[in-house]
Amino acid sequence: MSEIAHLGPVELLTPKFDASLAFFTDVMGLEIHAQEGDSTYLRGWGDYQRWSLKLTASDRSGMGVLGIRAWSPEALERRVAAIAATGLGGGWTDGDLGRGPSYRFRDPDGHVFEIYYECERYVAPPGLEPALKNIPGRNLGRGIACKRLDHINILAADVRANREFCTDALGYRLYERIELDDGVEAGAWMSASIAAHELIYTHDARDAHGRLHHLAFWVDTREECLRAADLWLDAGVEIEAAPSKHAIAAGFFLYGIEPGGNRIEVTTGGRFVYAPDEPVVVWTEADRKKGQAWGVKTVESFHTYGTPPVD
Repeated sequence: MSEIAHLGPVELLTPKFDASLAFFTDVMGLEIHAQEGDSTYLRGWGDYQRWSLKLTASDRSGMGVLGIRAWSPEALERRVAAIAATGLGGGWTDGDLGRGPSYRFRDPDGHVFEIYYECERYVAPPGLEPALKNIPGRNLGRGIACKRLDHINILAADVRANREFCTDALGYRLYERIELDDGVEAGAWMSASIAAHELIYTHDARDAHGRLHHLAFWVDTREECLRAADLWLDAGVEIEAAPSKHAIAAGFFLYGIEPGGNRIEVTTGGRFVYAPDEPVVVWTEADRKKGQAWGVKTVESFHTYGTPPVD
């Protein structure tokens, strides 16, 4: 379907490092894989790569670098050539922990990406091997016990320009989008697989650039998502949107704000797209005013808040 295999690991910046780390380990249930400098590398028990979240101490919140894995060395070369042709390429880096050569670039809105192919697979240390051979790690059952990184939603002043960059230069497939009455594209849901979404762009209400809307982690069942809400409540996590079902992409959700200020989602479900000629679903202003799938109205902060915050 695409020369992109899937969304890779993401770096998340936090001005409250210790509190954010405690949130991701004790509450979300991620495992610490390594620590280097101001960063801690974490993973869900179902992540096949060595890490999926790089938590970095910073003076601000938001996204640092978003990784994308190519299907093959040849696919990587072709995507790098396509990116460079847009004038948004930044050049090669040595990669990150457990990752080979990576090509750094920016999207039209200024978010920093790195595309790579070579990476090391996670190998569980002695005593923590999973019982089944087709699972990367053991589920230790701590906190929410998130399985893996699922998707990311990033804000953009011009959604259409960024969506076209991702479909044309990177090779993402557009599954759903929002078009307002004035013709402005307010959201785009893209994927490199049959999953409903991996990479999402939504309009930045502040007309700022390079900001993050949310980072989402997967659990296998709706019951786990409901349980996550109870765990957040007991842990004092700010719950922004209680569990419900999205209309777009049909995923089940829970949204909250981690101590560093970044919006985090616990998610499950969602549609799969098998047809090679599946038409793009276009949602109108009237559609969106109906709220989420079961009629729940979207909270106002969901449309206006992002990280780093701006006045």
